[in-house]
Amino acid sequence: MAASTESYMDMDQSAFHYDYETLRTTGVILAVVMFVSGILIALSKKLKCSKSKSSPVEGPQPPKTEVPPQTV
Repeated sequence: MAASTESYMDMDQSAFHYDYETLRTTGVILAVVMFVSGILIALSKKLKCSKSKSSPVEGPQPPKTEVPPQTV
Protein backbone atom coordinates (compact mmCIF):
# COMPACT_ATOMS: atom_id res chain seq x y z
CA MET A 1 0.00 0.00 0.00
CA ALA A 2 2.87 2.38 0.76
CA ALA A 3 4.40 1.81 -2.68
CA SER A 4 1.19 2.78 -4.50
CA THR A 5 0.84 5.94 -2.42
CA GLU A 6 4.46 6.88 -3.08
CA SER A 7 4.12 6.41 -6.85
CA TYR A 8 0.92 8.49 -6.80
CA MET A 9 2.78 11.32 -5.03
CA ASP A 10 5.62 11.18 -7.58
CA MET A 11 3.13 11.41 -10.47
CA ASP A 12 1.36 14.35 -8.85
CA GLN A 13 4.61 16.29 -8.31
CA SER A 14 5.95 15.66 -11.79
CA ALA A 15 2.69 16.77 -13.44
CA PHE A 16 2.98 20.29 -11.99
CA HIS A 17 5.61 22.68 -13.28
CA TYR A 18 6.44 26.05 -11.73
CA ASP A 19 7.17 28.90 -14.13
CA TYR A 20 9.73 30.73 -12.01
CA GLU A 21 10.71 33.23 -14.72
CA THR A 22 7.16 34.57 -15.12
CA LEU A 23 6.66 34.60 -11.36
CA ARG A 24 9.88 36.55 -10.83
CA THR A 25 9.11 39.04 -13.63
CA THR A 26 5.58 39.65 -12.35
CA GLY A 27 6.85 40.14 -8.81
CA VAL A 28 9.45 42.69 -9.88
CA ILE A 29 6.93 44.61 -11.98
CA LEU A 30 4.42 44.71 -9.10
CA ALA A 31 7.11 45.80 -6.65
CA VAL A 32 8.22 48.67 -8.92
CA VAL A 33 4.63 49.83 -9.52
CA MET A 34 3.80 49.79 -5.81
CA PHE A 35 7.07 51.53 -4.90
CA VAL A 36 6.56 54.34 -7.43
CA SER A 37 2.90 54.81 -6.48
CA GLY A 38 3.89 55.00 -2.80
CA ILE A 39 6.50 57.66 -3.55
CA LEU A 40 3.98 59.65 -5.60
CA ILE A 41 1.38 59.47 -2.81
CA ALA A 42 3.93 60.56 -0.21
CA LEU A 43 5.09 63.48 -2.34
CA SER A 44 1.58 64.56 -3.29
CA LYS A 45 0.74 65.25 0.36
CA LYS A 46 3.86 67.40 0.79
CA LEU A 47 3.61 69.31 -2.49
CA LYS A 48 0.29 71.12 -2.52
CA CYS A 49 -0.72 73.20 -5.49
CA SER A 50 -0.91 76.85 -4.50
CA LYS A 51 -4.11 78.43 -5.77
CA SER A 52 -4.15 82.14 -6.47
CA LYS A 53 -6.53 83.85 -4.06
CA SER A 54 -7.11 86.85 -6.34
CA SER A 55 -9.38 84.97 -8.72
CA PRO A 56 -11.29 82.21 -6.97
CA VAL A 57 -13.08 79.83 -9.28
CA GLU A 58 -16.60 79.16 -8.10
CA GLY A 59 -19.50 77.48 -9.77
CA PRO A 60 -22.80 79.20 -10.52
CA GLN A 61 -24.70 80.14 -7.41
CA PRO A 62 -28.50 80.31 -7.15
CA PRO A 63 -29.94 83.84 -6.82
CA LYS A 64 -30.53 84.95 -3.25
CA THR A 65 -34.05 86.02 -2.36
CA GLU A 66 -34.97 88.10 0.65
CA VAL A 67 -37.58 86.77 3.05
CA PRO A 68 -39.77 89.48 4.59
CA PRO A 69 -39.87 89.44 8.41
CA GLN A 70 -42.96 87.88 9.93
CA THR A 71 -45.12 89.83 12.34
CA VAL A 72 -47.04 88.11 15.07
